[in-house]
Amino acid sequence: MFFDTHAHYDDAQFDADRDALLASMPERGVRAILNPGCTVASSRAALDLARRFPWVWAAVGLHPEECHGAGPAELDAIRALCAEEKAVAIGEIGLDYHWDTNPPREQQQTIFRAQLALAVELDKPVIVHDRDAHADCLALVSEQPGLRGVFHCFSGSPELAEILLKRGWYLGFDGPITYKNAKKALAVLDITPLDRILLETDAPYLPPVPHRGERNDSRFLPHIAAAAAARKGLEPEELARIAAENGRRLFGLPETREG
Repeated sequence: MFFDTHAHYDDAQFDADRDALLASMPERGVRAILNPGCTVASSRAALDLARRFPWVWAAVGLHPEECHGAGPAELDAIRALCAEEKAVAIGEIGLDYHWDTNPPREQQQTIFRAQLALAVELDKPVIVHDRDAHADCLALVSEQPGLRGVFHCFSGSPELAEILLKRGWYLGFDGPITYKNAKKALAVLDITPLDRILLETDAPYLPPVPHRGERNDSRFLPHIAAAAAARKGLEPEELARIAAENGRRLFGLPETREG
């Protein structure tokens, strides 16, 4: 049983076949999917998918690349969406310093800090996006005692991973662990305990080998599980089962029955 803990099925790349693809997932062994929002609109779209498909759940939040002009009104909208039954986390939130066209760092930090505080207030886990902003992400999450969640598609060093793991964080592993240049990601995977591993696709992005260049979706999760299992000395099915249980525990999902 697979749990894809990070997939963006509200993305326009799925407009042509979204419903058919999601409807097919249980028969393909994907028994749970978490769709994070990136804006107020995409968070609402994620919740709509979660209402229509019992195996889909939603996270709601403002992505750092999408927070231009965001302020109290947008944050109030996210707060309201958190009341929905299938909104199980706040995300995708964080910091992204990679592109010069991204919102100013101060704006990103303000929106990130507010959403972290909201997560603590509402007792919800967070899904953190951290790209080229490792020190500031660590500093901001450290401001909130009791915060819990996952660093999605973790791209930091093993040293940073050690700090986060000691504080109870989960780490998400995606298609890049199947790439030839994945040395740092694999080094992080090697030190991550089994009970802190989540498996993600980040669909439609970051397709694993042998699907580089294609649109990614949850059907490709077994390739990620196989790569992780090889590093941990487990069968892929066992690694997938453990990761799914980790996701269920972090996000408070009910038990998923086979069959």
